[in-house]
Amino acid sequence: MPLLDTTLWSGKVNIGGWGPATGGTRAVKEPATGDTLEHVGLADAQDVARAGRQAALAQPAWARAPYTERAAVLRRAGDLFTERAEEIQDWLIREGGSIPGKAAFETATAAQECYEAAALASRPLGELLPSAEPRLSMARRVPAGVVGVIAPFNVPLILAIRSVAPALALGNAVVLKPDPRTAVGGGVSLMRVFEEAGLPEGVLSLVPGGADAGAALVTDPNVRVISFTGSTAAGRKVGAAAAEHLKRAHLELGGNSALIVLPDADLERAASTAAWGSFFHQGQVCMTTGRHLVHASVAEEYTARLVEKAEHLPVGDPAKEQVALGPIIDAGQRDKIHHLVRASVDGGARLAAGGTYEELFYRPTVLTGVTDASPAYTEEVFGPVAPIRTFTDLDEAVALATAGEYGLSLGILTSDVMRGLELAERIPTGLVHINDQTVNDEAVAPFGGVGASGTGARFGGTANIDAFTETRWITARAQAAVYPF
Repeated sequence: MPLLDTTLWSGKVNIGGWGPATGGTRAVKEPATGDTLEHVGLADAQDVARAGRQAALAQPAWARAPYTERAAVLRRAGDLFTERAEEIQDWLIREGGSIPGKAAFETATAAQECYEAAALASRPLGELLPSAEPRLSMARRVPAGVVGVIAPFNVPLILAIRSVAPALALGNAVVLKPDPRTAVGGGVSLMRVFEEAGLPEGVLSLVPGGADAGAALVTDPNVRVISFTGSTAAGRKVGAAAAEHLKRAHLELGGNSALIVLPDADLERAASTAAWGSFFHQGQVCMTTGRHLVHASVAEEYTARLVEKAEHLPVGDPAKEQVALGPIIDAGQRDKIHHLVRASVDGGARLAAGGTYEELFYRPTVLTGVTDASPAYTEEVFGPVAPIRTFTDLDEAVALATAGEYGLSLGILTSDVMRGLELAERIPTGLVHINDQTVNDEAVAPFGGVGASGTGARFGGTANIDAFTETRWITARAQAAVYPF
């Protein structure tokens, strides 16, 4: 039977098993064609409350399970993401507008996230502490309890599994709310993989839904930790609501990442690096290269090479033809992209390439002459737009790169690696890549931004232990202590 057999999940949520959603259903649309592919259940606050209660009931037994049992489930899940990759990738392509290479990257990374999480299950649980009293004193890591995961549409499988897998491995139960626009690739596929991998019923719940479901998840009394990936505006609301309810919220938010091109950079390679950074997945990635800061002495040649790349990249339906860019997720996002581009041009920027679209297919766009008044330069576009701005010395490059509220990723292109590292030390970001573009991710690496890009490196490797456990102080005496009264 296919992993994603629609008779199992069509129009349903999973709360201790597949069943109807109180919030109704939502059509799964294919952005490239507008066709309805299927329907998913649409959770409301009532569904989220049921999921929270179910998770709280199921979590203690899962936490008590031998670590070998939890690790085995995670390893089997990793195997299934590989074995069923083609089936999952088809949904990522058709539902989310991914090109096949990007879909393959998602399934491969999902498998790796599971394998890395499996290793977390056997990590040391704490440490012995010195004590001035005649007692054994220790700090122990214990599961947080129920973790709520809110994942976005753009890289739906990776941005869900990177929280779901480690949270489960460390003994938590999880309630997953994927974006309803990509609820199959970013939700149903995970649910089905873990069902097949032997995860006990109720430990993972699936509640696709909108902002109302997300708000209910953040405030649910059974949920102790929130892992949110999305826009900065939404993240601020999530953080405020979580704080009001005394919950930890791990926020991975937006970005407007800079790529700095120094005068000694190899411009042929730089153009390839830069095009990938700005145009990969139609620019719908939080780490997308949103600002190209280029030394004035090489700016003309760099621009010409990048424009040539942009003009020759094929755009179309990734399910039917070999393309470099697929569709924007929906008309609202496309219109936002176009508004930012047109407002920048109207304000004096020059359109060097692109700036046009057909239906949801937006051409790779290059803008020159941008300033602090150009919206496509100062704001997160979340589209295939490459604004270019020049600098004359390193101090100016640092000033431009540090301007604005975001601090997610940074790329520096130079033949002098040590100078690149020294420059990076002056620019606060969560991620730095010397001689690479800004869109990079690995399951073993800590991931997260600073400033308006989030609350630091909360995901990846051993950082997951901090994210999804609590530290408990425990002492033990040979016999009861005696006090003055």
